[in-house]
Amino acid sequence: GPLVEKFESELEKIVGAPCVSVTSGTAALHCAYAAIGLKPGDEIITPPITFIATQATAAIFGAKIVFVDIQENTGNIDPLLVEAAITPNTKAIVAVDYAGQPADLDELRVIADKHNLILIEDAAHSLGSTYKGRSVGSIADLTTFSFFPTKNMTTAEGGAVSSINPDLLSKARKFSRQGLVRNPEEFKIKNQGAWHQEVHEFGVNYRLPDVLCALGISQLSRLSSFKGKRQALFAHYMNQLSNIPNLTLPQHNSHNDVMWHLFPIRVPSTHRREIFDELRNRGILVQVNYLPAYRHPVFSSLGFQEGDYPLSDNYFAGEISLPIYNDLEVNQQDYIIQSVLDIFESKFSSKL
Repeated sequence: GPLVEKFESELEKIVGAPCVSVTSGTAALHCAYAAIGLKPGDEIITPPITFIATQATAAIFGAKIVFVDIQENTGNIDPLLVEAAITPNTKAIVAVDYAGQPADLDELRVIADKHNLILIEDAAHSLGSTYKGRSVGSIADLTTFSFFPTKNMTTAEGGAVSSINPDLLSKARKFSRQGLVRNPEEFKIKNQGAWHQEVHEFGVNYRLPDVLCALGISQLSRLSSFKGKRQALFAHYMNQLSNIPNLTLPQHNSHNDVMWHLFPIRVPSTHRREIFDELRNRGILVQVNYLPAYRHPVFSSLGFQEGDYPLSDNYFAGEISLPIYNDLEVNQQDYIIQSVLDIFESKFSSKL
């Protein structure tokens, strides 16, 4: 419908590159991998700290997943480790913007260009963020977004792919529209009527409905206010929870203007479960993001073992995500903060 094109146009104004809308962030990744022609035997380099869709959508093409450990302070992939993982079979570097903070895209771009690789940015957390003054979505060869209800804005369910490369975006769009070709100039079967359409390469149906795009258009018009609210919540957490022994707060790299999706704190791993449970018992819906992807049982047959990526394992072992969302009220956030202070004073006998 007409609102699909309007939504994609409004999204392009924010991310700085043409976009195609799809039904989820997972679908966006699937389309991105289809666009680069990922095939069995190809390798992609990814970080372990991410939702498994980053790897799953590549694995179903038969690609080999090559994990590279993270930066301990941000949770993002470490460019210093990426180059050593490149082989003749490497097809793409896939960065993840953990918690909303863009990965080190310039450093990854240099590595990708040096080795003639595709750079993909999984920006499920970072719509609205900028990296060194450039919008997320306009830097990598392909960028994928999620509009799940918990994300920075929502279409109820949905996602998108953006690209600075028209050919890659065209391939992503065709794959998401069942591979259908409707342009008569591209037809291989000639002299048909106005009804004719044909498929040159297989695709799937990932079309985002008009009604969800209507919601997306409304949400995009409020994205700036959403960002301001999330940044204010982030700043309040940082101000009230700083200098607490045994508590590590997220690092904000100054060159990033971040649309914060998560507020990940890290606590002593020996106490993470009890702190998590106590916060849940107080009605605070904390979460843990994420089990390192290589530790999911689906990867067990490939020989991965816990401890293979120690920085990712250590990050996960102590991570708890505190609530951060647009409708979180000041008194609710203060309750969360006071609960954290109370629990830490109780657990670690700190006079806070």
